[in-house]
Amino acid sequence: MTPPRFDLLDRRLIWVGGKGGVGKTTVSAALAVLAATRGKRCLIVSTDPAHSLGDVFATQLNDHPRRLMLNLDAMEIDPDAEVEAHLARVTAQMRQFASAEMLPELERQLKLTRQSPGTQEAALLERIARLINSPQPDYDVIIFDTAPTGHTLRLLTLPEAMAAWTDGLLSHNRKSEELGKVLQHLTPKRGRDIDSPFDNPQDDALSEFDRKTRDVAETLLSRRRLFHQARRVLKDHQQSGFLFVLTPERLPILETARAISTLQSVDIPVVAALVNRVIPDTADGHFLQRRREQEATYLQRIDQELGHLPRPQLPWLETDVQGIEILQQIAEQLAAQGF
Repeated sequence: MTPPRFDLLDRRLIWVGGKGGVGKTTVSAALAVLAATRGKRCLIVSTDPAHSLGDVFATQLNDHPRRLMLNLDAMEIDPDAEVEAHLARVTAQMRQFASAEMLPELERQLKLTRQSPGTQEAALLERIARLINSPQPDYDVIIFDTAPTGHTLRLLTLPEAMAAWTDGLLSHNRKSEELGKVLQHLTPKRGRDIDSPFDNPQDDALSEFDRKTRDVAETLLSRRRLFHQARRVLKDHQQSGFLFVLTPERLPILETARAISTLQSVDIPVVAALVNRVIPDTADGHFLQRRREQEATYLQRIDQELGHLPRPQLPWLETDVQGIEILQQIAEQLAAQGF
């Protein structure tokens, strides 16, 4: 039977997700090799803090694209570098409000923030949002090898989180402006108060505070727009597509079904669920026979849980995956599956 044809590689952004340990990085790398061999200029990006993309390609990768073969570049986003850049931007904003006496405590708190839960994720999400929103003229397709739980759901909810912070600050700013009007009304105008030739210091302080508050509000509004735009791109079926990878086992099935249901409920395009490490028909022996019988029940469950999606399969390989040569073999298998 002829396999269905997928248009995944025709999209600008490809997201490969799934539970940890199911082979997302291998599938991502093989897809990138397949795209490159078809003449598409491809960038593959690892967003998982526990990077293994370089291991799969048997080469060292860093935060800058590295050419691996014709039409194919790869990079691993450095979460520590992103945190440093992120906190540097925050520090620059906070210094506008902090007095000289407060700066040592501010710097101490920011050092603690480097290890706080969510700091790496916030910095990574901003980097991903900037990457997908900015024109990338050097590449026809960008493939994201995501962290086990993926960043997608957080990208979807960040605009609302940013809205809460921004609206709160803007509300505070409006109250400051209203207070300023009251003070201006109650305070004699310059030149009319013969007892005080100087400006009211309250007016100057309030004006300076309002200016700084507006600057921070504009920064938050800019980030809010950034994440809103990223969400629009994620939901664009012409530009973006998600491929979930799972193995025929209970926990990957459960997690994948939940993730796909969540994404589809908000109109995020999920193209297929690829079942990896299926025991080949040629494998023999009593042990493998028992494993195959158990696997058959899980494959049936995958058909039931994810029957609304295409479900291509890749076989369980005899060896570890490392290097371009074996990735090219997997790419050929993906092509035979309809990619």
